Amino acid sequence: MNLYLDSHTIIIALGIGYLVAFVLASSYWLDRSNLASINSYFVAKCLQIISWFCMALRGDTIPDFLSISFANSILLIGTSLEMVALLNLHKPIRLKIKKMYARLTACGIVGFQLLLLLHNNEDMRIAYITFVTAAILMPAYRLVLDRAATVLMRVTGSLYLLAMLAFMLRGIIALRFAETASFFIPGIFQLISLLGIFLLTVLGSTAFVLLLKEKTNQELVHLASYDDLTGTLNRRTFSIHAKLALAHYAKKGKPVSYLLFDIDWFKTINDTHGHHVGDLVLQDLASRIKRNLGNEDLFTRYGGDEFGLMLPGKNEAESTELAERIKQSLRGSFGEAPPVPYTISMGVLTVVPNKFTQLETLYTTCDQALYAAKSNGRDGLSRNRSEQFPHQTRGNHELFTSK
Repeated sequence: MNLYLDSHTIIIALGIGYLVAFVLASSYWLDRSNLASINSYFVAKCLQIISWFCMALRGDTIPDFLSISFANSILLIGTSLEMVALLNLHKPIRLKIKKMYARLTACGIVGFQLLLLLHNNEDMRIAYITFVTAAILMPAYRLVLDRAATVLMRVTGSLYLLAMLAFMLRGIIALRFAETASFFIPGIFQLISLLGIFLLTVLGSTAFVLLLKEKTNQELVHLASYDDLTGTLNRRTFSIHAKLALAHYAKKGKPVSYLLFDIDWFKTINDTHGHHVGDLVLQDLASRIKRNLGNEDLFTRYGGDEFGLMLPGKNEAESTELAERIKQSLRGSFGEAPPVPYTISMGVLTVVPNKFTQLETLYTTCDQALYAAKSNGRDGLSRNRSEQFPHQTRGNHELFTSK
């Protein structure tokens, strides 16, 4: 049975495949068209569609300039934009990377035009284009090797790396078996190659849409979990993680420290300099504190200028050291001065939790220490210990035990 297909027919089918993928993605993400990665991806698909249809009309229909020179040039641009969009979905790429892609694409196009002028041989054209395309796809390895990448991102990256290897193989075949590598010569290579590109188009477009959906879900989770001004955990999310930490360290029998603090005379800052400066102060404070925290430390903004820290595993000495380091960091510049000078008052508590320890009790107790720090002149630290206030119990068990 002859499975070979007319080259023009199958290339047109590829163009239709790109068109369908483009229409589906466009309609699904029409309301998100402001995203740079989506715009890049859509432009890439438009260029690839034009390229494949130009190739399909090669021969008497259109001149070789359009079907070879123009088609391959915009195909390189489209592939480059697609990779930029994909990498930008994973992690916002720097301007340096974008310039690198622009230079690589420009050099690839110029080199191809020179090849057409000086040595217009089909096998050399095929080898050149496939090797340049493979170079453009190579950064997909970042999606696979990045430890922070999701499973979907790793699978997508692997798909593009597989395509890169396929392009390199085609280039090698073109150099050694000239006629075999052409899409326009019927044969098993033509069938496998074109169908492979068709599947890659469909799978790649599907993966990109799924990645967009995944990124949107991550953004929604972030918006639901973090304070939009300071980037700290919001009260609800902090409460969930803090209670889990208390339960975990209760089983381990290890200490947990809790800090409650706010900005001294914050209302005066707002009244004197305006609420915009007040917001800058809150952001500056959060930024400086984050530099001092470990991976397990929990940082929340309760509201206004009131913040909380839970330090799982840190005893009195360690929590006091961190509190002093935080206070000292507010006096340093870290390369940039705060919007206006400010200080904070802190209440600190360290407990060895048990199964009856309540986060609300820790908050109330720490708030008493914070009030004491303010009564002592502000810009200071006050520690509350269990012996300094009545024990709260449930049955015969203390709610918490001091270190």
